[in-house]
Amino acid sequence: MKAREFDTRFDEGGDVSGIVDWSKARRPNLETRRVNVDFPAWVVEELDQEAQRLGVTRQALIKFWISQRLETVAD
Repeated sequence: MKAREFDTRFDEGGDVSGIVDWSKARRPNLETRRVNVDFPAWVVEELDQEAQRLGVTRQALIKFWISQRLETVAD
């Protein structure tokens, strides 16, 4: 199937799941890369308290806050 046919089928709400090789699918710009950041102990304690209050992990809180800030900078 040509890309144009695929796009048309998809845009019209057709089922394309049988055509896609999901084992090779990827989400651009969402690959993870590990970074290390050192914080003073008081910052970690505050992060942990806020994460606990929200019911999320410290890592999830940091990711959320950074992504939120980057979105406001991009606007």
